[in-house]
Amino acid sequence: MSKRAATEVIASENQEGQAFAKVLPSGSRRENVPNEMGEFEDAWEDEIESDEEVVDADDNQENGMDVDEVLPAIEESDEQPPPTNAFIPGTHVLGEGETLEPDDSVYTMRHSMNVNWPCLSFDVLRDNFGEERQRYPVTAYIVAGTQADVAKNNEIAVYKLSSLHRTQKDGDNSDSENEDEDNDDDLDEDAVIEHKSIPHLGGVNRIRAQPLPSSSPLPPVSQPYHVATWAETGKVHIWNVRPLIESLDVPGYELDKSRAHTPVFTVHSHGRAEGFAMDWAASGTSSLRLLTGDVHSKIYLTTSTPSGFNALSQPFVTHTSSVEDIQWSPSEATVFASCSADQSIQVWDVRSNGRRGVAGIATAHESDVNVISWNKASTYLLLSGGDEGGIKVWDLRNIKKRGSVDADPSPVVSFTWHKAPITSIEWHPTEDSIFAASGADDQVTLWDLAVEADEEETGMDDTPDGHGVPPQLLFVHQGQKDVKEVHWHPQIPGTVISTAADGFNIFKTISV
Repeated sequence: MSKRAATEVIASENQEGQAFAKVLPSGSRRENVPNEMGEFEDAWEDEIESDEEVVDADDNQENGMDVDEVLPAIEESDEQPPPTNAFIPGTHVLGEGETLEPDDSVYTMRHSMNVNWPCLSFDVLRDNFGEERQRYPVTAYIVAGTQADVAKNNEIAVYKLSSLHRTQKDGDNSDSENEDEDNDDDLDEDAVIEHKSIPHLGGVNRIRAQPLPSSSPLPPVSQPYHVATWAETGKVHIWNVRPLIESLDVPGYELDKSRAHTPVFTVHSHGRAEGFAMDWAASGTSSLRLLTGDVHSKIYLTTSTPSGFNALSQPFVTHTSSVEDIQWSPSEATVFASCSADQSIQVWDVRSNGRRGVAGIATAHESDVNVISWNKASTYLLLSGGDEGGIKVWDLRNIKKRGSVDADPSPVVSFTWHKAPITSIEWHPTEDSIFAASGADDQVTLWDLAVEADEEETGMDDTPDGHGVPPQLLFVHQGQKDVKEVHWHPQIPGTVISTAADGFNIFKTISV
């Protein structure tokens, strides 16, 4: 599977990230917005333009048309807007003159962001605005690495996304008693994007920020906030992005470029072999562990010390092909899982002799296993996504130990909704039955394993080709091209951020 984003500047043809309705040729179209750094799309541009058209029409009426005859006809007209149909990916195909339009009634918030270069990977940065934030507008920070046209043009960027207001809905008849409370949330103002960047030699295959405890605030600027990047050059760099955040928040703050532009540490263990697999773990705020896996099937561990970082030279070796993803156990400090293009999932313990896997699933998918996610609440559950488009949930209590002749366990549940490779998958940070996934079929899907099929409604959600919509599938978000990664925001419940060849989407649905 090709996991690298396009290295050319990709013009945005459709920046709508949303559940779509299928609009007939007579329906209105959104105008394209120029692809420029620092701009969110104006979701209400067409509405403003239509108002101007009404004003022009009134002027024409005063210049010769009989206004008295026209107005009653408009008021008494029973003409209905063109009908819309739900667009089901893989089943419906857009006809000539048809376009996809967002149904904002199913979104609490939806914003699209254009950037100069596509980002294959990003991560959410913690902030000091509190946990479980419900009121709008909200502010979010992310860190991303680019895939530019040439190696020297790449960078690491910290984005501050502010004034993220609730999505306005036409004909919203909210209760009058809540009108004053929600008034400030629903202001029709543009979102604001600010960024600070540092140069990065080579495209960024993956980027991950060090974990911070949910109860702890963002560290002061005098303390580091580490971010690791997997470069296409085969190097793993560790950076301190805390000064970049400070420069976004504090007017007049002078960034020490000589320090900010230099990695805190570089891992050379992989030689010239690039990779994608990467994950941090932390014991408190000072003891950090970083795992990185490369295309030559090797996994290396880097640990922090009082004086800096130390890259261990002996690799973990059990996989026979490219290591695609790594996840530390959320409950056992020495245990981690990995997946590979060899179709397997392996579980490891860093204390084991020989640096080999202690348990695993030899054939977890029919092809490459691209991504995994370890459930933080129910720590025996592991999600996996494959190159064939399948999503599977595994009970780690059932997997076989190394050397066992037992057959591979069956997944707890599996889904085949996506029609192309799964590119990203992640459990909800607090709800143990909910997860998000993205695929090369340009879909971001939200799922809830706790939903069960209603016997009385069985078959009602069948698509025209006879394939049913799984009851666990809560939401399908579309509009981005070549979606690469998706993450939940841990401090804004239900908020999802996704990156694709044509930029970022940040949204919250009414389903989660």
